[in-house]
Parts: sequence; C-alpha cells; structure tokens
Amino acid sequence: MPAKDFAEKIAIVTGASSGLGRAICVELASRGAAVVVINYASNSAGATETADLVNALGSEALIVQGDVGDRDDCRSIVDTVASYGRLDALFNNAGVTTFAENHGDLDAVRAEDFATIYRTNVIGAYQMIAAGRALMEKATDIAAVVNTASLAGVAGIGSSVPYASSKGALLTMTLALARALAPKIRVNAICPGFIDTPWYSGHLSGEAAVQKREAIAAKTPLKVASTAEDIAGPAVFLASPAARHITGETLLVDAGSHLNLTPLAMS
Repeated sequence: MPAKDFAEKIAIVTGASSGLGRAICVELASRGAAVVVINYASNSAGATETADLVNALGSEALIVQGDVGDRDDCRSIVDTVASYGRLDALFNNAGVTTFAENHGDLDAVRAEDFATIYRTNVIGAYQMIAAGRALMEKATDIAAVVNTASLAGVAGIGSSVPYASSKGALLTMTLALARALAPKIRVNAICPGFIDTPWYSGHLSGEAAVQKREAIAAKTPLKVASTAEDIAGPAVFLASPAARHITGETLLVDAGSHLNLTPLAMS
C-alpha cells in the first residue's frame, strides 16, 4: 500500500473513463487524495465505473463531461473544484489517434486527421493548463501538471504520423511551460510505450489483439506488455511530493522498448 502522500490533495484527470486515466484516478485515491475529478468526453458509463472505484477507496469522485479541445469546456472542468480554492495536480491524459501504422503511406492520413488529433492531444492540454493555472498557483505546495505523452513522440513511431507528431509537440510544450510556470507549477510528461488497454487494441479482433500483445512483450527488454496500472504509479509519482524538485522532465515508462530504438539506444 503506497503512503498517503496525496492526503487532502485536489486533482483533475482528463480522459479518465477507462484505461490509463482510470488507473491514475485509482492510484490517486489509494494514496489519499481528497478529491479526484474524473473528466470524460463521451463514455459516461465508464466515468461512473471509475468514480465507483475512487469512492470505494475513500476519496470524493466528481464526474464532469467535457471536450478538452473546447476552451469553455476546459474552464467548466476546472470550475468543478473552484469551491476548494486550489488545484494541486492536473493530469492531461485525454488523447485521440487514428490508426495508420505504415508511416510511409502518406495517403493514409489527411490534414483533418492532424487537426483532430492536435486539437485534443496538444491544444487540449494547453487549454487545461491555462484554465487551471490560477487555482494551481494557489496550491499549498508546488502544484504539478503531468502530461501523458508517448514513446511515439520521442521516437517517431506508433499508431500514425499525426499521433507521433502530436506527442512530440506535447513534449516540447512541456519544456516551454515548465520554464514559464515555475516556480509555482511543475510540468512534466510521462511517456508510455504500448499499454494493454482497449484504446490500443480495441480496433483489432480478439485474436489479433492477443498476437499484438505477445509480439510486443517478446520485443521489450523486460519481456512484458505494460498495463495501465504499470504506468499510473510513475505518472502519479511525477505529481507527488517525492518529485518536488523535478520539472521539465520526460519519463519513459515502456518496459525498456526505447533501448531497441536508434538513436535512443545510443543515448
């Protein structure tokens, strides 16, 4: 059982109706968070399931629907905790993609794909930080932003070129805002590789999903396919008091996948 290092803390997690977002919410609750805001765009049933898990651990779960690509929705999400007078941690986890894994097929994606993906993955994160800045600056300790990026953004791999480039942009934004918002707000990014969730494998048939999971596990140095729970702990660490001197950092949590990639393999 982790220490209750989030006792009395107020946190917002976007894209929290399933997968990594849900796992982050549960991790926060298990570590004593007072309030966990569960944002969702369309999966209300999933958000309710996340809330039930958070409540069962003794934290207060607040569910709020909103599209982070819409600036007014971002303000509404943050307004959910305005009565508490502060925001201690913001997890920008909402993300979308399109699947075009053959990056050499330049006809597989369109300008509209870039616009849709950047709207959520980059602009959405920026708008959430802007909406939450005033409350984060009122946090008792240094507030923390954790952006869910991806190994795709570091290595130029993954589900599609628009997705990889959006996550690269998110990493650059993490650096820029870590400088700009210090010393009152820390900004870091988590970079998972493959995560065994429906978000990654839901577009595949059952057998194809199993084969992909096994193939990925075979290629990673640690010989595992990461789960959402494997990533949630490191993500929450970046917002914890233990990371109070960390800002502008990118943490790769990928079972060692980056060790197989050039030039990352040489760094």
